[in-house]
Amino acid sequence: MKKILSVAVLCLMPVFAVAADLVGTAHVNMTSDTAANAKKMAFDDARRQIIVDVLSPYSDVAALRSAVANEKNAVLTNLIESSGISGEKLSDTTYSANIKMTVNRMAAKNWLAGQDVHNWLSNEEETGGKFAMVVTLRDKFSDWGQIRRAANSVGADLETESINGNQIVFRVNAGRRGALTAALREAGWRYQDRDGLLHIFK
Repeated sequence: MKKILSVAVLCLMPVFAVAADLVGTAHVNMTSDTAANAKKMAFDDARRQIIVDVLSPYSDVAALRSAVANEKNAVLTNLIESSGISGEKLSDTTYSANIKMTVNRMAAKNWLAGQDVHNWLSNEEETGGKFAMVVTLRDKFSDWGQIRRAANSVGADLETESINGNQIVFRVNAGRRGALTAALREAGWRYQDRDGLLHIFK
């Protein structure tokens, strides 16, 4: 069976976007022995590509790629909330289209946890409350400026709860947890979840 695949991501999840909108689009062009087989193979590969693309900002990327590569198609299908097709073209042996998929946030979070892939997708019940974030500063002025800029870039309000030496505890809207953590990671910060407290440090 001859297989030719071209996948180009057209619409990726923005790095600082709210994690609830896990939407991706891929252009697929597949050749197989029949158009039906080409279509199935195209959807399988597009699904894997989109799952990696939209979950990468909220996961350990290397572990995510490995987990997706080793997972069964049927399991990954259960992570998809909805899908759509545009620009579909068929011949006797080829299939091409733009495929758009929405990944279900809670299904993805549960699957990632089951695969031991570290992630910071928020829980459904967290979106209306706040979480504690402990920040350890090395350079109080420079580091505080980076934290504030990262928070502003994703619309996260930092409510100072306590200051102890070079550590500051903030309360932050839980709906911004994933976006804020991604923004801080992009700014060079590391993170660790310790008993429900998100620790941010360099």
